[in-house]
Amino acid sequence: MLPCQLNIAVDGPAGAGKSSVARAVADALGLTYLDTGAMYRAVTWKALQSGYDIHDAETMGALAAGTRFEWRQEQTGLTLLVDGDLLHEGIRSESVTANVSLVASYETVRSVLRDRQRKLCTSRGVIMDGRDIGTVVMPGADLKVFLTANLLERAKRRLRELGGSDEELSGLMRSIAERDDKDSSREHSPLRPAPDAVIIDTTELNLQQVVELILRHANAVCAMEQEE
Repeated sequence: MLPCQLNIAVDGPAGAGKSSVARAVADALGLTYLDTGAMYRAVTWKALQSGYDIHDAETMGALAAGTRFEWRQEQTGLTLLVDGDLLHEGIRSESVTANVSLVASYETVRSVLRDRQRKLCTSRGVIMDGRDIGTVVMPGADLKVFLTANLLERAKRRLRELGGSDEELSGLMRSIAERDDKDSSREHSPLRPAPDAVIIDTTELNLQQVVELILRHANAVCAMEQEE
């Protein structure tokens, strides 16, 4: 635990380890962890399940605005409920993964979810991960971290998560590279590190090593606050 309460933003591309790292840091520091990516995936999943036109920005914005997001405190931390139900495992499906970048590129969607995310981090002691947390959602975060890793390593990690075979590696690399391009080139809230973010290349690091690095930076921020 830290001698002060911090708000921490964790950003980075697909496969960089954002969610795993953010959860582990939250556990270590007693912070509230918020997975913003799950919100975009939930909207995408709803659209695909209900037959909405995901290529229509206004339609997707209306769907996002009409979706009820709630966070329920559990022993394991905050759990996201969508329209009163626990998140469906379908939000991690291949179809959602293939389309979530498109849905997340619409300002009609981002403005709705961004407003809800900002309301969740009005108090201290929050760690939030995504692709525009340090630059747009929580620009005043006490500590901003940008995680990255080379394409091959990120594809290998995703392959392990999916339990796939080595033959699928090249396809995953292409998929992740396409996602990187969409996320970094989109007009609204593109993926990029905040000017004052700590950039950590996780290619050669395991989870615990990355967490320890962030904890050191968090301790340094607390020390500076206490000196002021």
